Amino acid sequence: MLRAPRCLSRTSVAPAAALAAALLSSLARCSHLEPRDPVASSLSPYFGTKTRYEDVNPVLLSGPEAPWRDPELLEGTCTPVQLVALIRHGTRYPTAKQIRKLRQLHGLLQARRSRDGGAGSTGSRDLRAALADWPLWYADWMDGQLVEKGRQDMRQLALRLASLFPALFSRENCGRLRFITSSKHRCMDSSAAFLQGLWQHYHPGLPPPDVADMEFGPPTVNDKLMRFFDHCEKFLTEVEKNATALYHVEAFKTGPEMQNILKKVAATLQVPVNDLNADLIQVAFFTCSFDLAIKGVKSPWCDVFDIDDAKVLEYLNDLKQYWKRGYGYTINSRSSCTLFQDIFQHLDKAVEQKQRSQPISSPVILQFGHAETLLPLLSLMGYFKDKEPLTAYNYKEQMHRKFRSGHIVPYASNLIFVLYHCENAKTPEEQFRVQMLLNEKVLPLAHSQETVSFYEDLKNHYKDILQSCQTSEECELARANSTSDEL
Repeated sequence: MLRAPRCLSRTSVAPAAALAAALLSSLARCSHLEPRDPVASSLSPYFGTKTRYEDVNPVLLSGPEAPWRDPELLEGTCTPVQLVALIRHGTRYPTAKQIRKLRQLHGLLQARRSRDGGAGSTGSRDLRAALADWPLWYADWMDGQLVEKGRQDMRQLALRLASLFPALFSRENCGRLRFITSSKHRCMDSSAAFLQGLWQHYHPGLPPPDVADMEFGPPTVNDKLMRFFDHCEKFLTEVEKNATALYHVEAFKTGPEMQNILKKVAATLQVPVNDLNADLIQVAFFTCSFDLAIKGVKSPWCDVFDIDDAKVLEYLNDLKQYWKRGYGYTINSRSSCTLFQDIFQHLDKAVEQKQRSQPISSPVILQFGHAETLLPLLSLMGYFKDKEPLTAYNYKEQMHRKFRSGHIVPYASNLIFVLYHCENAKTPEEQFRVQMLLNEKVLPLAHSQETVSFYEDLKNHYKDILQSCQTSEECELARANSTSDEL
């Protein structure tokens, strides 16, 4: 007879069960769409925030569950005592807005085929026929929800992290792991899938129970941390709801680079150029990425574009992220101060407990959010900042830019803080050190390019953010009329 595994609690708690049901509510609805074997696309490096995680970490294509260790990770006399991770949800469906645009584009092709039959050159005619016949399987209910591939992203990440930091994810610690999530279903479902991955790590071969029956679940919903941008009045007014905030995005859509693609696609599809616009072109490009990421297939939409087109469309996506989530406006990053401070409060508490020879109350904190959670925080910390701003007019000058959202925040992207306690340190201040990982690779410090920092030195570098950045003040709208502080 099998005994109840150690990391299970069979006590039934109504709120926990309700949240567990919510966590898993949309999993069953879309389980019929299983991903096929992954395939590559020459356009994959240019999908921006729609990029597959394995395209950023190609080593995962051969063994997505196998632990991979960055050689820069500390070891020897330094022992990890706490891990704080921010994790973007896994691969998701298109939003309902994107699906409606795709339906509009598909309708143009269907109408064209019914009008002209087989007119056009053989190559373009074959591609148009393939596009018109390509099944439009996206439905409105999908609306950005997590897909099966996204759950795999999370389960596999859980297995790798648990194998990489076995002391932190030990069976003894499993009841002290903390999970926080955004209220969005794709994040809640991602956290549930991550828990399933941990269960698989602890109990290989045993089917996972409901999240409510796991001692380390269910997660806590906290939108003030994971969706801080929704709670920042200044950001909402001056950026999110400001028609002029994305001026450079709109200007690039009508600029020469995008107009060249517009004419080329119109000729390829044999539709009037006036029937197309930059948004439809972009959704066609993203359809290539969605089919690849969700089902592991290369759709005919990928054949509409070449690499030069892809670079332009990537820049369009990066412009939006830059001006709405990155360095374009100071409030984008300053709105994340509370999240940044929360991370260091966890680290401070772990340092204090270790100094008192007490057990670390939360050795692992895992937080599930969005690309929009990670990008402002990384900008706040000074990462991926180019010498010149990204604008509608310097595409060629920014060909080798640092700010490439697909390389920073693909699906399942993660920013991890690892706190170490080091024996044989010369001073008490040198006992505690920190490394950061971005997408499981050691992230050099933005200010020094070193791969490790004494904890006190890191706190001192970010002293202004830790001491002077109060979200309530940063997000308060000025009483007098003012304009956004464009950088």
